[in-house]
Amino acid sequence: MSDSKTLLQPSDCALVLIDQQAGLAFGVGSIDRQVLLNNTIALTRTAKVFGLPIVASTSASKVYSGPLMAAIREVLPDIHPIERRNMNLWDDDAARTAVIQTGKRRLIVSGLLTEACVSFPVLSALHEGFDVFVVGDACGGLTPVSHDLALRRMCDAGAHMTSWIQVLLEFQRDWTRRETYDGARSIVETHGGGYGIGLAYARDMIRPAP
Repeated sequence: MSDSKTLLQPSDCALVLIDQQAGLAFGVGSIDRQVLLNNTIALTRTAKVFGLPIVASTSASKVYSGPLMAAIREVLPDIHPIERRNMNLWDDDAARTAVIQTGKRRLIVSGLLTEACVSFPVLSALHEGFDVFVVGDACGGLTPVSHDLALRRMCDAGAHMTSWIQVLLEFQRDWTRRETYDGARSIVETHGGGYGIGLAYARDMIRPAP
């Protein structure tokens, strides 16, 4: 199969951010919460650099979960999350319509909590023929076991598991792609741990001989 069939292309994708709210993050036990926030911000910045439409949702924001986390709001100042009452984004007419209206058939999903508010709409979207990529390290579950089991359930149903760094590198694919080079490199340097440190070192230390 050709690259266009097997690799993610930014023009084919939309990002769906589900309930990235502090009240839910408090319950996350599958990953360090700061790492989770770092990964989610990196994924969100990636979507912006590569021009993906972004749909964000929240639930119970007034009574329990709080608003979209502040650090994510800073990345998405123009995005207004769609408030839901039910666990399944796909059962909410406004949220489901917003996803469909992106016109994209490949959905990249990040959210809380993996066991319900992520897995339910993923399973529903798969049922309706969408190609869904779950960014496992930008999702959080109550425990490592329940998070892993939810990922397996989605995978068994046909979803693809990935990570934020794989999404970024799959979109960039060639570091000579100048239009997104600066943005992609900045994300890796800020959020990419040792890989990012190495890129910054190479930029600062490895210079052409005079």
